[in-house]
Amino acid sequence: MAAADDYYQLLGVSRTATEPEIKRAYLRLARELHPDANQGDPGTEERFKLVNLAYETLRDPERRRQYDLFGAGGPRQAAADPFANGFGNGFGDLFDAFFGSGGGFAAQGGARRGPRRGEDVEAVLEIDFAVAVFGGEEQISVRLPSTCATCNGSGARPGTTPTTCTVCGGAGEVRRVRQSILGQMVTAAPCSRCGGTGEEISSPCPDCRGDGRRTVEQSFVVDIPAGVDEGSTLRLTGRGAGGVRSGPPGDLYVHLKLRPHPTITRDGADLRTTVHVAMTQAALGAHLVLETLDGNEEITIEPGTQGGREVRLRSKGVPHLQGRGRGDLVVTVAVDTPTDLTKEQEDLLRSLAGERGEAVAHADSGLLSRIRHAFK
Repeated sequence: MAAADDYYQLLGVSRTATEPEIKRAYLRLARELHPDANQGDPGTEERFKLVNLAYETLRDPERRRQYDLFGAGGPRQAAADPFANGFGNGFGDLFDAFFGSGGGFAAQGGARRGPRRGEDVEAVLEIDFAVAVFGGEEQISVRLPSTCATCNGSGARPGTTPTTCTVCGGAGEVRRVRQSILGQMVTAAPCSRCGGTGEEISSPCPDCRGDGRRTVEQSFVVDIPAGVDEGSTLRLTGRGAGGVRSGPPGDLYVHLKLRPHPTITRDGADLRTTVHVAMTQAALGAHLVLETLDGNEEITIEPGTQGGREVRLRSKGVPHLQGRGRGDLVVTVAVDTPTDLTKEQEDLLRSLAGERGEAVAHADSGLLSRIRHAFK
């Protein structure tokens, strides 16, 4: 018997091999010889076809008995050729091995798809700056498709029930055959008539019109973890749109938007704010009370502090989302120059400047000063 006609030799198994041994040998060879892994090699493609024909023959007890009695050219062997009449069960096993159950192709017999999952929904939730830092609970209200109370999600008028789809026969999918270089390929797609549910509604519910859902206002409590930032997205599993005809619900994705704080901004895990001090406080030093998200904090302004100096308050920043601890609160010092001085205050500053040898403008050197004195 030629090697191409000896199916046992093609698969590399003995004539007494069991069905599991034959399947294991086939899957190993199918991965090795698959055309996608050997493009442009006609010899490998031909052997791939022969291996599939051998497996289709030996995996079926009756076909295997006929082969053992009459050989490859015996009765009924042509019917076993998967390339003559589309892909056989062997390709189902092959796609299962490569891609998991079904591999995108209809399984043998066509399992019913059932009710369709509801859509995922997105919503925006605006929260206070402090809630984003410390976390908390916020309520969000959204309009969502929900199970119709009139028909209890079936989509059928009360007192009636859905019937089996006349197009797909309840399978929820329709198979189509297309031609390829390897022969005929069978693909499956959701039935357009029943939407993949396998059922038809001959008498729709008057309230939901057969959809099994009605759009209603729903409210949910959202747990805000400490340390979230602008644009963070939280996923609420099973809080999205209800599924068609009692299908499982989708998810709700909540995008966070922060209300700005009047004096504090965020810089990664750190918070930043500015404290204004008088010139005298910057020169002589001072102890100030600063309002923070944690409450009032006392900060020390060292004598001789220059504008732009930063004071860092440790662990008064944003909690780390993925770890322990917090960032810092960075306080920038802004020194305010006094304006609208009285005559006595101006004289004091001029005296100070003279003591320090600092040149300053003459009291009457400015045009505004001269005009001011002209009206006195």
